[in-house]
Amino acid sequence: MQDKSKIIFGNVISDGDYRKAAKSKAKYARKFGDDTGAPHPAIVVENPHIGPLLGVRDIRIQDGQGDAPFDTEKGVIVGNIRMGFGHYRISMAMASAARALGYQPYWMDLNSYPDTTCTKVIGAQNDLYSLGSRISQKSKLFNKLVWEPMNYEGFRKLSYNSSDQKNAELMAPVFQNVPKEIPVIGTHVWPAQAAIHAGMKYVVNAIPDNWPMALHLAEGSVHTIQTHFAYQGYRVLNGMRGDEVLKPMPEDSLIYTGHYIDDELVANIESDCAARMARKEQGKPMRFLLTIGGAGAQKEIFAAIIHYLLPMIEGGKAALYVNVGDYRNVWDELVREIPGLPGVSTEHFEDWAETQKFAGEAITGDVNGVHAFYHGNIFQAVYATNLLMRSCDVLVTKPSELAFYPVPKLFIRRIGGHEQWGAVHSAEIGDGTLECRDIPHTLQMIELFMTDGVTLRDMCNNIVRNKAMGIYDGAYKVVEIAMGLKNK
Repeated sequence: MQDKSKIIFGNVISDGDYRKAAKSKAKYARKFGDDTGAPHPAIVVENPHIGPLLGVRDIRIQDGQGDAPFDTEKGVIVGNIRMGFGHYRISMAMASAARALGYQPYWMDLNSYPDTTCTKVIGAQNDLYSLGSRISQKSKLFNKLVWEPMNYEGFRKLSYNSSDQKNAELMAPVFQNVPKEIPVIGTHVWPAQAAIHAGMKYVVNAIPDNWPMALHLAEGSVHTIQTHFAYQGYRVLNGMRGDEVLKPMPEDSLIYTGHYIDDELVANIESDCAARMARKEQGKPMRFLLTIGGAGAQKEIFAAIIHYLLPMIEGGKAALYVNVGDYRNVWDELVREIPGLPGVSTEHFEDWAETQKFAGEAITGDVNGVHAFYHGNIFQAVYATNLLMRSCDVLVTKPSELAFYPVPKLFIRRIGGHEQWGAVHSAEIGDGTLECRDIPHTLQMIELFMTDGVTLRDMCNNIVRNKAMGIYDGAYKVVEIAMGLKNK
């Protein structure tokens, strides 16, 4: 196999950058070892958390008897990592689409095998990213001088991909005993790169975000893109080595698919949007869904929103869902900081069956007050937002992976410069607001949703129209591409 750190889509990496890439791999190998020659047995087990909802089975790298053999005909692997909530959520969309299309989705989280070098390398980088994300929300200087430039331009450089490719060589062994003919959909670039290095035959690299970055390249895979803006930027590797004109990606390595969305959400777009407009017309409480991502950041913005909405919640004009994911401390801090919040709140904590029941009944039933959701299990923490999305009127979120979901959205301040382009895209197709970069503008937008007759209705109409154009069909198309590679 050609050294993917030396040449990337025909573009030669400088000797200095290649040496840096080799040093990066050597550093991790010294710290965590290189288990390339280890056995890495692979088995399939049931996923007790989202298996019943999405038909997902887990791939574990361990000895033992699996619950079922690998299905080499209908199986498709969703390769992911936990780095924040975004990549898990995209993985769930792929699994949902695979199940809807009649395939067997396998969940392969490369950050869940603690005895492997792969997980140790990913975990170390994940810890650094989470730390940087949290610091960026507390220090404007750090955010301006370090975090924004790293997320916006640092990850954009071709040299960064060179180092990632070298590090991915240490991740490849976990695929050693996974059948090579099962297609892999990577919802983070590292599983896609690792699968290619491991010799998996059919690999799709589902790129998130809307800002082209070399970070997301996995040469040898088919890259899929959610927007036409990102397609053009990736095709010519725009700005990935300054102003240099680079050799473009080959035509067959990059495909526009549309947004990566769960089957359950796409299938119910028309009825869910009709219900939103009916609630608005009938003067029922407007339902806002606040979702706190995997870094647990931006609590102060959510506190300001809750303060602002509390009188309207008490007066029956608004209702609120707050999903703090697996960050119980965030809810505890909000309760301490906001007088009156406990008195109007119902806590849905650690009871997954009850959360599912509430979410299902809310689609057609009435909702009042504040409903808080916390689940220590990562699958439940992430998927609770998906369940609540159908019955909410407005999703309040930073413009990350949720920027692409078919629900009216209010975008709060981003975390990392690359995220701003998700808000731009959403505003352009009419299913979300501009990015509100401070609290006063965020509250202004909430007031517009509450008081005018245009904002919510237009977004709902646009979402229905976008569906008709296939904009939300990306997950189905990614699965079809992955399975179609076997038939070429």
